[in-house]
Order: sequence, then structure tokens, then C-alpha cells
Amino acid sequence: MMRVLLTGMSGTGKSSVIRALAALGYKAIDTDDGWCEPLPDGRQRWREDAIAALMVTEDAGVLFIAGCEENQVRFHAQFDHIILLSVPAGTMMQRLASRTSNPYGKSPAELSRVLEDTATIEPGLRQAADHEISTTMPVDDVVTAILRLVGA
Repeated sequence: MMRVLLTGMSGTGKSSVIRALAALGYKAIDTDDGWCEPLPDGRQRWREDAIAALMVTEDAGVLFIAGCEENQVRFHAQFDHIILLSVPAGTMMQRLASRTSNPYGKSPAELSRVLEDTATIEPGLRQAADHEISTTMPVDDVVTAILRLVGA
């Protein structure tokens, strides 16, 4: 089974892309949906036991996992492809302000954290990624680009 990590900062479209992949019939997991545990500082991390079990599952040709947590680096070597989804900061802020599927990023403190994380964390994600896709294009075009990159 091919394993693909879709990572990026909040507001880059990870959840939208993973839903579109699932709608096409791919095994597609958004780690925000029950695969994380909260941390005292308000952040979250992957539930490593659950992610480890997911990574050894062989029930699909391709497994897409979307998420961006500090401890995901422990699993990077197990992915066949790591794709960074990115977007300009202004677009990210507009998306966070208008999204209805996830409240994160709406408060001034959370928005500030997202912008700070973009400056400090995104460069490391970019370095770890095999590919980067700007999500300023329509979701269907992003999905097409991902499928082309991974040969699915």
C-alpha cells in the first residue's frame, strides 16, 4: 500500500482535499477527526498508537493521511510521499475566518499562533516534503495534481 501524507498549516485546505479524495473512493484520513489528543497548551498531537496501527493496515492501494502535528515527524520515514499544501498568508487568514467545518483559527490568539507557526514550522515541513502544491487553485485541481504526483 502506498502511504501519502498531506501536510500544511491550518487553512491550506487539507480537510477539503482529504474529503475530495474520500469522495473519489480513496482511503483518506483527516487526523483532526479522532486521531489526535489535546495538549495542555491548546495544541494537539497525533495519537501515536492509533497512527502506528493505521500505517500498518493493508486494506487499500493508497492511504492518504492529512494532518500537521509536531509528532508526525516520527512517521515521516513510513510515507512514500509527503506533500506540503501551502497558500499565501492572506488567503489562509480569509479561509480561517470563513470556514464553518472547524472553529480553529477564528480567535485572535489562534490566528496569531497560525501565522507564527507558518513562519516557524512551515519551512521545516517544506524541507521534509517531497512535493509542494499551492492550494490557491480549485480543490478538484489540487486533487488532480496530488493523484498525478503519486501515480494514483
